[in-house]
Amino acid sequence: MASLFTKTKLYLEANSKTWDDTKLSLQNDGSGDFISSWSYDIAQPTADQIASYETAGNTAEANAAIDATRRTQYLSWQQQMEMIYKDQKNGTTTFKDHCDKVRSDNPK
Repeated sequence: MASLFTKTKLYLEANSKTWDDTKLSLQNDGSGDFISSWSYDIAQPTADQIASYETAGNTAEANAAIDATRRTQYLSWQQQMEMIYKDQKNGTTTFKDHCDKVRSDNPK
C-alpha cells in the first residue's frame, strides 16, 4: 500500500504543484496517516482522490526502491570513469556491460 506522502505528492504533481513542508503537514494519530494542515491554492484532496493514486503510488515507491539499489550497484563515478577510460583504450565494452547487468538485475 502506497504511503499518504507518495499519494499526496502525486496529487500535487498532477495539479502542477510541488511538495512544500510550509504548505502541507501529515500526521499519524495512531489510527493512520492524515493531512493535518493544507494551505495550497488548490482544494485539499478528498479520501477518494487520494485513493485514486494507490496504483501510481505503489509503482512510484517500487521504482524508487529499484533506483536506490541501482545507484549502489552502478559504483562510484570514479570507478565508472575508470571503466570508460579502459574501454576506450582497450576497445572493450566493460562499462556498457556493467550498466546492462545492473539494469537486468533490477528491472522496473
